[in-house]
Amino acid sequence: MARRHYGFERRKKEDARRAKQEAKKRRKEDRVQDGLTGPEMGSAQDSSAAPGVWEWFSPSRSRIVTLPEGTKPSDEGNNDWVLLTKGVEEDDDLDTQSAS
Repeated sequence: MARRHYGFERRKKEDARRAKQEAKKRRKEDRVQDGLTGPEMGSAQDSSAAPGVWEWFSPSRSRIVTLPEGTKPSDEGNNDWVLLTKGVEEDDDLDTQSAS
């Protein structure tokens, strides 16, 4: 059987690991200097509904429908629609009615 130099392989792996860590540290320092800190995912997308649009969800149909503000989906089949988003004006009106 041939003798293996396990110590050499261990040192080689350790050197590769150390070089990888140093490269990562340098990239991080470069991002800090450029003002680009944090994860490299890009900017967050807006997930809310557009103004003037209501989103309705139906658990039985497993779907979401967007309709103009103030309208409700048709009552065909199950009428289990749940309003997900509502205009800001409606929230203000409800607050003033409950306070009276």
